[in-house]
Amino acid sequence: MKLEINTIDGVLTGKVSGRLDTAAATTFAKDMEPLMENADKKIVLECSELEYISSSGLRLFLTLRKATMAKGGDVILKGMTASVKQVFTITGFNSLFTFE
Repeated sequence: MKLEINTIDGVLTGKVSGRLDTAAATTFAKDMEPLMENADKKIVLECSELEYISSSGLRLFLTLRKATMAKGGDVILKGMTASVKQVFTITGFNSLFTFE
């Protein structure tokens, strides 16, 4: 699992790639600290290279969403593959996030 964070046209963007499973969740939580620190902004997570997400990964996405809601920011999930988006749909998380 890899998370690359950049600012593009004033928008904080995180590119998520690989498998976000239980083993990678601890690393991902540390890697996403800059996103949590900027939860008052619009955050776009580019997920086109995210191959798999476990319940631990979903929990981290939800943690980021809660932080942005509390601070007036927003999380947009972009480019999600059909198989990963299906996990969001099955768990009901699709109603919690904005997808592009």
